[in-house]
Amino acid sequence: MGSVTGRGGKSQEPICTRKADGPAQAYWQALLTGDRGTVAEILSDPQNNLSPNAVFDTSDLEEWKNYRFNLRRLRLWSLSYEQELTTPLHITASRGYADCLRLLLLRGAAVDFAPGGKTALHEACAAPSTECVRLLLSFGADPEAVSEDGYKPLHLCKSPDSIECVQQLLQHGASVNSRTEEEDDTALHIAARHGLTDHVQLLLRYGAELEAKNEEGQTPLNAACAQPHQPQDMDRYYRVCQLLVESGASINAADRDRQHPLHLACKNANAQVAELLLARGANVNVMNYSGNTALHNILQATAYKLEHHPELVVRALLNYGAIRIWPGSLLKVLRYCHVCPRVIEALMNSYDHVRISEDWVEAVPAEVVQKYPRFYQSLFSLEQRPRSLQHLARCALRTFLEGRLLLVLSQLHLPSALHRFLLLSFEDVLY
Repeated sequence: MGSVTGRGGKSQEPICTRKADGPAQAYWQALLTGDRGTVAEILSDPQNNLSPNAVFDTSDLEEWKNYRFNLRRLRLWSLSYEQELTTPLHITASRGYADCLRLLLLRGAAVDFAPGGKTALHEACAAPSTECVRLLLSFGADPEAVSEDGYKPLHLCKSPDSIECVQQLLQHGASVNSRTEEEDDTALHIAARHGLTDHVQLLLRYGAELEAKNEEGQTPLNAACAQPHQPQDMDRYYRVCQLLVESGASINAADRDRQHPLHLACKNANAQVAELLLARGANVNVMNYSGNTALHNILQATAYKLEHHPELVVRALLNYGAIRIWPGSLLKVLRYCHVCPRVIEALMNSYDHVRISEDWVEAVPAEVVQKYPRFYQSLFSLEQRPRSLQHLARCALRTFLEGRLLLVLSQLHLPSALHRFLLLSFEDVLY
């Protein structure tokens, strides 16, 4: 057996290094399965020499999560050897075994013991297990304990199911604006990044700072907009951004790369978030450090975000006055975005005239043309004919109302079909 020293420098329980037999094996397996009766029996027998504060070194365990007991072989220590230490308290807290956890605590387990660099409370929050969090806090666990990686328990509440853990931590004195040591994130950054609406709402109620900036210069709103997410999660991220914006978050806060929330939302092709920011006055044409506007970002992401409907973002930006792509660059855009013809449609319908050539035909693969024949035939035919009079009238009106299009249209009682037409509704064909 070796020994481990706690944070206070005092010698703690020995590290279990014995072979996979006897009471140690039974203790380990009982902890992993939450067998309270066996744990109690083992701890009650003084001959076992096992306590609630036993420290297990799991660095050489194979398939330990599947309950195979194979404690590390005795071997020579080397500079490359890294211990992975855990305790009965950590094992039960991480698995939500509240009955076993209570037994260990009543038998004298040290509630803030952290031989592996984090406390049992960290484990319970990461699990998450509300019952275990509540139990540990009732036994005096420190809600502000810092792990070896620089995280407090509040920073590990990253899933929807951890909302009650957050509530318990805050009620027991956890600092709502504490930071992670490396990323300099607050809990609000983390909740926003994971699209956790209830967490954001709760943290704001407890006074979370809206404009706190992390190591990357991101506010929580930036963090929410920057996080890539699947189409099914777009509503969640919209609700998070809506909460932050309605609470007063700056919509034009720039990070270290001068990326604004709108840049980031467009990179992730979230049309709901983009429209939310635009409606609140986000600068549609501001450039980031690389010289890109929000329109550049969505066009660069289009081919990779088809399920997110990037055409909705492009249309919104154009309707809010985005500076259009230089006509000479439209061929390049076609090469990158041909898999989403509605993006091309929105762009083309923002010009009264675009010079089409044979290069445009060559820019679109034959299989894409076969998939969208009506649209691409109408596009290529513009080489020989002008746009329709109806389209030209639309362009003239949009040009006249540039910068105030949505404001003016909202005050006019136009037929819905005409209103949609002026705002570049999709028809999947060019006239």
